[in-house]
This record gives sequence, C-alpha cells and structure tokens, in this order.
Amino acid sequence: MKIINREHAAIIRTPHKSEIRPLMDRTTSRIAQCSLAEETLPAGARVGRHYHVETEEVYYIQRGEGRMTIDDEVRAVAAGDCIFIPRGSVHTLENTGSEAMTILLVCGPAYAISDHYAVSETRTK
Repeated sequence: MKIINREHAAIIRTPHKSEIRPLMDRTTSRIAQCSLAEETLPAGARVGRHYHVETEEVYYIQRGEGRMTIDDEVRAVAAGDCIFIPRGSVHTLENTGSEAMTILLVCGPAYAISDHYAVSETRTK
C-alpha cells in the first residue's frame, strides 16, 4: 500500500511562481496509468501555454477563480469547476482572483515532463 500525505509531498516551484505537490505520480510510486498533483497558483499568475501529446488532463479547482483557455476557447472558472483538457490541446490557466488558487491536477497516463511542450504566446497549435 502506498500512502502519501500532502504535508510530506515534495514541492516543485514553477517558472510562473506556482507550487506543485506531486501526490501520486511517477516520482512518488510505480504508478503509470494516472497521476494526481496539487497546484497552488498565486493571484495574478498564469500557467504558461503548453500541450501534451500523450496525456489527458483534468483540472479540479478547489479554491479561487480564474480564466481557463483551451485552444481558442476561453471561459471563467471558479471553485468547484472540473475541466477536461484533451491530448494535443494548447492550454493555460490564469488566476484572476485576489488570492491563491488551488487546483487538483489529474493526468492519464501519469504525468511525465517529457510530454510537456511549451508554446510561445504568439503561436497557435
């Protein structure tokens, strides 16, 4: 049995100033088919535009509000919203609120940095 407590999870600090805690992924276990992480996105911060070739994602917003962009669609999102991000879709999330946003990140297959492709702000998919 593998149990990882959030308080003991590693913290990854990203270039966009968020903190990601891998709860169950390839770095913490032998899991391969899915992964779960928690991200804290500061007020005013935005995840860089990127896509994944192999990975589907689900973002579940636990706290805060923001603007989700998937390809050409832009929508306001808030606590309680669950967002599906298909493989190959260029996406970003911006915290438009006044406090930190907390998001659960579910990936299938399990997240791998090798499947993370950054996209310049002016280029489209």
